[in-house]
Amino acid sequence: MSSTPAATTPPETASSPAASPVINRSNPHIVILGGGFAGLNLAKSLGDLKARITLIDRQNHHLFQPLLYQVATATLSAVEIAKPLRSILSQKENILTEMAEVQSVDLASRTIILADRTINYDYLIIALGGVTSYFGHPEWAEHAPGLKSVNDALRIRREIIVAFEQAEMTTDADELKKLMTIVIVGGGPTGVEMAGACKELGRYVMKHDFRRIDPTKVRVILIEAADRILLHLPRDLSASAQAQLESIGVEVRVNTMVKDIKDQKVVVSHKEKPDELETIGAASIVWSAGVAANPITRTMGVDIDRAGRIKVNPDLSIPGHPEAFAIGDIALIMNKDGTPVPGVSPAAIQMGQYVAKLIRTEQADPELRPDQRELFAYWDKGTMATIGHSHAVAMIPIPGTGITLKYGGFFAWISWLLVHLMFLVGFTNKVTVMIRWVWAFFTRRQGARVITASDGRGVTPSTTTPSTGSITPANQRN
Repeated sequence: MSSTPAATTPPETASSPAASPVINRSNPHIVILGGGFAGLNLAKSLGDLKARITLIDRQNHHLFQPLLYQVATATLSAVEIAKPLRSILSQKENILTEMAEVQSVDLASRTIILADRTINYDYLIIALGGVTSYFGHPEWAEHAPGLKSVNDALRIRREIIVAFEQAEMTTDADELKKLMTIVIVGGGPTGVEMAGACKELGRYVMKHDFRRIDPTKVRVILIEAADRILLHLPRDLSASAQAQLESIGVEVRVNTMVKDIKDQKVVVSHKEKPDELETIGAASIVWSAGVAANPITRTMGVDIDRAGRIKVNPDLSIPGHPEAFAIGDIALIMNKDGTPVPGVSPAAIQMGQYVAKLIRTEQADPELRPDQRELFAYWDKGTMATIGHSHAVAMIPIPGTGITLKYGGFFAWISWLLVHLMFLVGFTNKVTVMIRWVWAFFTRRQGARVITASDGRGVTPSTTTPSTGSITPANQRN
């Protein structure tokens, strides 16, 4: 991340030498790249504007990423945290939704290049989000999937459940130890939540399901290179989170560096003894240690940081192009205190709503210059992380008081549940997820434990022909 604030100069005006031609504001063509939190909230906020709006995403659905780990650990099914973009925007007559892969962006000619055609725009909003970063080791992805998509979650879920099934059948002690070990790399919110859920999957959910093995003895190891987990939280909350994880049996290793990842093996060393390598056998390895911006930013000729995020102006526009914006995880903008706006869903939502308001304002006042725009200001509504069943930590600032509430345990967990239900898209999804959570709370049972081949790994289905009827192979279904 750049140490120099990227957004300290005012936005460039349409009259400056580096700027693009004057923006068409009367009936503009607005192109939104990405249907995540930022792009979707922008589109919804512009639904009644006098404009042609095109939303392009390589998937046909909006995904509620904060709950992906619950799909990976069999609490929820994928359809409960995803909803088709066309369905969400079906009442917005001025919005055209396209499922397509963006090849490149030409800011100078205001053109989006797709695989089979090009699209011109008057306003462009890039909200393509982030991708998993392996810090220069892309070969690790084969053995340690990240958690950014439905396919990632289904793959992880399959590997975890298959490992339990294989453990039930093995008679080899070393193989059993490996099959009963799950390693999660990265002590951020995703890693912490994943670690807690994995431990409780064996501790409670599958406790009585096996005859030869004891699922409660599943070994879950959380690896973090820094000296504590949840670095975005104060040290006392980080310590609380670690204590809660350890209380349910998760092995937390801080100051631990990953040196290599191979098939069902993780090689690590401690910072104090970097030359002493340890190999951990694990049938399931999950990577949650790094995120980078969509690689398309590196082809645009714009100023980016080491993670590929576009250094935007204080109005979220790309320098030299007042008609083009970058929002969400793909943008780097600084708060007033010099810290970067975090790559979290509340920030992405606020960015989308801000740009929508900006476009509305400029359409209402065609004489308004880009340098007269109201600047973006991030409102930090707090942060939370859940740690298994009835455990969590939370930090919530009280607006206008300078007071920040910090708490953990059961009440933090209830707060986490309510906040995530509130932001989940779709009434049906909210009700279904709430029922699932209530059921899991009282019964400690989770129903999404079916092993399928639809995990994104190209698993070959059985070629046996059914005796009657017709069955679609699993890897050809939605």
